[in-house]
Amino acid sequence: MRISEVIQKIKDYSRGKDAHTNQPIDDALSRDQVLYGSIDKECTGIVTTCFASVEVIEKAHACGANLIISHEALFWNHGDHTDWLKAEKNSVYLRKKKLLDDYGITVWRDHDYIHSGMPGANKTWYDGIFKGFLHDTGLEKYYVPNINDSVKYSIPVMLNLPGLTVREVADMIIKGAGLNGIRLIGDPDAVVHNACIPMHLIGFADKETISMINIKNIDLLITMELIDYTVNEYMRDGACLGDPKAILACGHFNTEEPGMKYMLNWLPEALGTDTIPMTFIKSGDASQYILP
Repeated sequence: MRISEVIQKIKDYSRGKDAHTNQPIDDALSRDQVLYGSIDKECTGIVTTCFASVEVIEKAHACGANLIISHEALFWNHGDHTDWLKAEKNSVYLRKKKLLDDYGITVWRDHDYIHSGMPGANKTWYDGIFKGFLHDTGLEKYYVPNINDSVKYSIPVMLNLPGLTVREVADMIIKGAGLNGIRLIGDPDAVVHNACIPMHLIGFADKETISMINIKNIDLLITMELIDYTVNEYMRDGACLGDPKAILACGHFNTEEPGMKYMLNWLPEALGTDTIPMTFIKSGDASQYILP
């Protein structure tokens, strides 16, 4: 099977509509582009990962794969633009590019399609990324469906916890997602009931998240991005006032990578074959922690 066919079969298997607007994905505007290499060749093997790091590329080559399906960009910017890197003759860019050339590896980004919905039971759809996170961490049993969602597990993901402590939830995530640790805001021994994985917290629309926390009485946020001057401060003040408020800031890639591991559960069905070697290679937790 050619790489172009692999990509098209995955697109066809997906719901192909934005989970929030319900509009069909426009391939010309989608994030899901061929980030590097040729698609007009036979696929010798597939590696799924969150980020096609240099280490992932090396491991993909070692296992004989010539297609990496990543969830995030390859060259460190939204849209994966490389004109500025070429103009500057960026050393890291040139060496990573040479590695891909030497190994003949193609990188395709699967972002919008996997979030758009993968087929579940009884003609339902689920977000392939957050399904993977909840599955690996054991939090799926606490998921609270939203009857207005056309795709299960779309963010904001709501969880109803049976009075677990923040520390217990953190332990589930660290073990399930294979993390080196989690940044904590709040009391690790606080007992929490209502948890949420919100949209990106980057300062621009965070007032809506604060309103949601207030209206839905959210005790615990499990976050991707987290900046210091909006939701972080709100939850910190709530905790100081005696509310069981806490944040587990896992990191963007750490939260989404399990979904690329879970991809191997449905990829053979999507392709209509299991004869192509398919491997998940973890790009891994990039954070380490120096404690006093």
